[in-house]
Amino acid sequence: MPSDDSYKEQARAESDSQSRQQQEVIHCLKQINEPILKNNIVSLGMVRNLRVVDNYVYLRLYIGQHQHHLEDQIQSALSTLSWCKKVYVHICTIPGIKTTLAISSGKGGVGKSTVSVNLAVALSLQGAKVGLLDADVYGPNVPQMMGLGQTDVSVLDTPNGQRFVPLEAHGIKIMSVGLLAEPDHPLAWRGPVLHKIVTQFIHEVAWGDLDYLLIDLPPGTGDAQITIVQESPICGVILVATPQQVAISDVRRSIHMFRQVGVPVLGIIENMSYLICDHCGEPTPIFGSGGGQQLATELHTPLLGQVPINAKICAGGDQGYPLTLTDPTSTVGQVFMQIAASLDATFRILKK
Repeated sequence: MPSDDSYKEQARAESDSQSRQQQEVIHCLKQINEPILKNNIVSLGMVRNLRVVDNYVYLRLYIGQHQHHLEDQIQSALSTLSWCKKVYVHICTIPGIKTTLAISSGKGGVGKSTVSVNLAVALSLQGAKVGLLDADVYGPNVPQMMGLGQTDVSVLDTPNGQRFVPLEAHGIKIMSVGLLAEPDHPLAWRGPVLHKIVTQFIHEVAWGDLDYLLIDLPPGTGDAQITIVQESPICGVILVATPQQVAISDVRRSIHMFRQVGVPVLGIIENMSYLICDHCGEPTPIFGSGGGQQLATELHTPLLGQVPINAKICAGGDQGYPLTLTDPTSTVGQVFMQIAASLDATFRILKK
């Protein structure tokens, strides 16, 4: 009978063989570039759960509605591997949505949801079909900021099962975990329930055809954030920070999480950058300065915009009319319109 050592040696050899095969697969996949983001599909985190079993390759491909051609490129690239019997590609996408972007921050209180609603409005004003998913399970403020209040969410029967019907405000489709909660009650959801709710909001909403789906993530790097990033075809994240060094340190932790799953950081938005004096018109950096640019330099990613402090931003959020909507020519509105134009230049999907 074979000895225990021989069994161990055989198992070790099989493990080494699978490891070599997996590296060969990764090498082949890195030759496939996503033309819009100008990087390979592995580095962009589009390929996940890669396994090689008995010379069969299994992987998940997280893509937008317009990227299904990448599956054919994967099949073609891996067909060059002599040992590969077959490739199984499981497509993970949100039907009808071209580009999914996450809005994230390292901590609460930096104006992430304010940035999300104003950016959604700016993209819409430039001609895009936009959806906004408020996935901030700890402080879902988007419904109020968009003037929805407490509105019942309806459910639609489809051939693929029941789907939530998103609400609409200012031409933007909206879904929020806050719409499922009792008014003024805490959202005290634990891990398994939280995971189920977040997953449903990603995969079980009838969004229709959208150019952009913006996902307003919870602050920090907990279970909810990781679930959303892992379960959705996010092609990039926009980080929101304030100028002070404490906020910058918190954002660095978020960056580590996104890098672990390969989601690229598209840029930094520095909120509360400065206050414009009503009398002299001079900008005053009351929270310090340079933090956003420092972070952008570290990441080798653009500083997309610096949003000034403006009392009208708060008033607009309280009243359900974002400032970019009511006054797109204001300093704040112009910043968000420029950010939207920058995203348009990157993705080139808006109808001119």
